[in-house]
Amino acid sequence: QVQLVDSGGGLVQAGGSLRLSCTVSGSIFSINAMGWYRQAPGKQREWVATITGGGSKNYADSVKGRFTISRDNAKNTVYLQMNSLKPEDTAVYYCNARLIPWDGLKPSAALDAWGQGTLVTVSS
Repeated sequence: QVQLVDSGGGLVQAGGSLRLSCTVSGSIFSINAMGWYRQAPGKQREWVATITGGGSKNYADSVKGRFTISRDNAKNTVYLQMNSLKPEDTAVYYCNARLIPWDGLKPSAALDAWGQGTLVTVSS
């Protein structure tokens, strides 16, 4: 069974920094894109950043220039370095991975897996 565990959230003052991590575990054949989403109180979940298997990165306009996504393929881990945090960045952050599980004999169908979420609170 595939599991994503994200961590690194916390309380920080505006202008501060946090680094989120998310590690994929379980029986996996391959991991393609990995990314981060967030959901603020009373709002829908929104996309934050994505990094492909080849290392291409894309960011939402609201975080461009402040957040940096990276991954360590050897550790099946994706990171989100968040700098110059603003109160409007307050949200639960979820990691996402597009991956192909391994059923023990062969690759299974690709699926989107999600972490449990980590809360980021930015005070003004």
